[in-house]
Amino acid sequence: MVAKLDSKWVWAFPMSISDINTIGESASERRAYLQLALVNGIGPRLMTSLLDFFELPSKVLSSSRTQLSEIARIGPKLADAIYRSNNDNLVDRVFAHCTENHVRILIPYDDAYPALLKEIADPPLALYIRGEFKPEDQLSIGIVGTRHATHYGRTVAEGLGRSLARAGLTIVSGLARGIDAYAHRAALEVDGRTIAFLGSSVTDVYPSEHASLAVEIASHGAVVSETHPFSKPKPGVFPQRNRLISGISLGVIIVEAAERSGALITASHAGEQGRDLFAVPGAVNSRMSRGCNRLIRDGAILVQDAQDVLEHLGPLVGSARISDDRIVRHPVELQLNIQEQAVLQAIEMTPSDMDDVIVRSGLAVSRVLSTVSALEMRGLIRRVGGRSVQRT
Repeated sequence: MVAKLDSKWVWAFPMSISDINTIGESASERRAYLQLALVNGIGPRLMTSLLDFFELPSKVLSSSRTQLSEIARIGPKLADAIYRSNNDNLVDRVFAHCTENHVRILIPYDDAYPALLKEIADPPLALYIRGEFKPEDQLSIGIVGTRHATHYGRTVAEGLGRSLARAGLTIVSGLARGIDAYAHRAALEVDGRTIAFLGSSVTDVYPSEHASLAVEIASHGAVVSETHPFSKPKPGVFPQRNRLISGISLGVIIVEAAERSGALITASHAGEQGRDLFAVPGAVNSRMSRGCNRLIRDGAILVQDAQDVLEHLGPLVGSARISDDRIVRHPVELQLNIQEQAVLQAIEMTPSDMDDVIVRSGLAVSRVLSTVSALEMRGLIRRVGGRSVQRT
């Protein structure tokens, strides 16, 4: 079953609520689901076809080779691999290894599975996590670039990482050498949240010199992979990983990238996923800036500082609750001072009378009026008639 979302074709898991609850809450069905996910050759679309036909993972595993072959794109070889998975112990080894190493496994039916990742065309069947996702990670921004960063690139990556993390955005990158590592460390310096997506297992960090950085990231965010602990290295795994960096983010910033940089793959994924794409300009004679300059020429948003990013990130689809008493509908709200926050929180999505806003904010009339004008200039509210305002 394919669902259309924001003009993008994305894959949806076509199950009833009761089936979703069964997979998400039943230990045996979760085990069966992961066993299927570990079969080489089963991806999101094929998993959907299997569950659409058999309803539950356990029913897939108890089916005969002949029954499995009735599903489109399942030939004798894959049917045999599914059937034989009942007799190997890979799923049990994975569970044991993850338990021993404090690695959490999330599947798309779990509430903690990131909502934005569910929207992409090929969401991971399972995520292996050290650390944890939090509600504020709904406000994430990717920062990626070359492994061979110049002094300029390092300075920009660190400045953006610190400023955006300090504003309240979660910094997402790939733990690679160069720009990725600088962005992660900059977020950590200001006690911000950061998420690293790996091409390797989360218990076998690559590059190895970033093992200690991964531990620190896990304590201030999450280290994540779709690669299970016993998977052998596969060609193309890092470009595939890049779709997750863009997929979980509201937008992606390319800091430095040569013409053939892997960061441009992340930029391509961002475009396909409908994410905002930002690029930092560089000198025309710098090899490490040619990719970014070309992205800007082709329509990427030029970034000079964190304010450029916050101003260009559009309204969220829905909203993000980042605390018990604060809901954010636009990332630029993260830079509001206490007075501006008070006034904004007093304004509803439907027209709000100015007198009601004054009462709810608890501020003086003059302060409310001046703040309303400032919020209107930022595009966070609009006037409706003479005495009413509403959030955009």
